[in-house]
Amino acid sequence: MNICHRILFGWMGFSEEVTENFPKKYIIALAPHTSNWDFVVGMLYCHAKGFQCNFLMKKEWFFWPLGPVMRKLGGIPVYRNKKQGMTDIAAQKAMEMDTFRLCITPEGTRKPTTEWKKGFYYIALKANLPILLYGLDYEHKQVKCTRTFMPTGDVEKDMDEIKAYYKDMKGRHPEKFKI
Repeated sequence: MNICHRILFGWMGFSEEVTENFPKKYIIALAPHTSNWDFVVGMLYCHAKGFQCNFLMKKEWFFWPLGPVMRKLGGIPVYRNKKQGMTDIAAQKAMEMDTFRLCITPEGTRKPTTEWKKGFYYIALKANLPILLYGLDYEHKQVKCTRTFMPTGDVEKDMDEIKAYYKDMKGRHPEKFKI
């Protein structure tokens, strides 16, 4: 048992309900995202389970001396003021690589919003990747993933179905989570 396992599942009291396996390539949609603690719990979970997953984070977190640490943990800075075609770039990388693991918080913010970002969806659709629906339920202190979702191309219907999966989960600050 490693230290991250001991911290997350011992000291912090989290449990897990995870029924889905990791394919070689996937996107993790992680919600609700209401606190910076979500990052800490997510990193502890990855290291406790023995895998690394890249993640997108706004470029402001990549300042010295934190920037090199964030990159080492798998962070990819997002420059929100530039039109980069990030979904096309990520989908192309996913198709070229033997393994591809990317975690994205669809809300794109810790503030209350019902308008989720669709980048994770378009990357999965373009690269034909499954989306593992991971939730952090602070009310039950649980990391949960009981569903893998394959995008159909019907964006609105699929997004409604994805959001519905998270409807009963409570973020660290439940008032900031809207569906």
